[in-house]
Amino acid sequence: MLPGWIIWCAIGYFCGSISFALLLGQWCGVDIRTAGSGNVGATNVGRVLGRKWGLLCFTLDVLKGFAPVLAAGLALGYVSPAGGLSEVDAWRWVAILVSPVLGHVFPFWLKFKGGKGVATGFGALLGVWPVLTLAAAGALVVWVVMAKTFRYVGLASVAAAGSLPVLVWIGGMMTRPGAGADSLLPFYVVTGGLALLVIIRHRGNLARTFQGREPKIGKRGG
Repeated sequence: MLPGWIIWCAIGYFCGSISFALLLGQWCGVDIRTAGSGNVGATNVGRVLGRKWGLLCFTLDVLKGFAPVLAAGLALGYVSPAGGLSEVDAWRWVAILVSPVLGHVFPFWLKFKGGKGVATGFGALLGVWPVLTLAAAGALVVWVVMAKTFRYVGLASVAAAGSLPVLVWIGGMMTRPGAGADSLLPFYVVTGGLALLVIIRHRGNLARTFQGREPKIGKRGG
């Protein structure tokens, strides 16, 4: 029989692979893959279908990352407000955290062509209580500040993702004051990896931003 954490990885991937952007688009009679930027993510849904649909898609994408990660933590006994998580269990929880993000970015039933993973990654981070929950909340603040200042979703997402490893260090010191750097290594690795994935997935957005061709927040279309 497979270990419980591997089963949860499979569950996480399946949850992440559910494309709410595609489903909401179909509900509205639009194939989101052929409209706007063609990306199956909340930003494109908002541009093509309107703000309320984009917010709904964002919320659902957050939940599909949050729910399996938190459920796995509770089921496997990883959730520990006192910071008693072992390094082995931390690596296993990190693997579960990554699974819905990979499902969103590389969904097998969309020929591995999915979204950019920001909302789902944010939800998955929130599910790792308490160290990554605080880091995710901090990254959201960074996103909001950058989005309000520059009004570019891609730029805000990259800035928020890049802040994650630093925020994990701050959160780790707050929630696990007696923990050494090695015990936080799995969390540094996963947030660094997610940051790199977000940056790579947004390289086109960054290029268009610097060229002045990237649509700003609130602008519908491409």
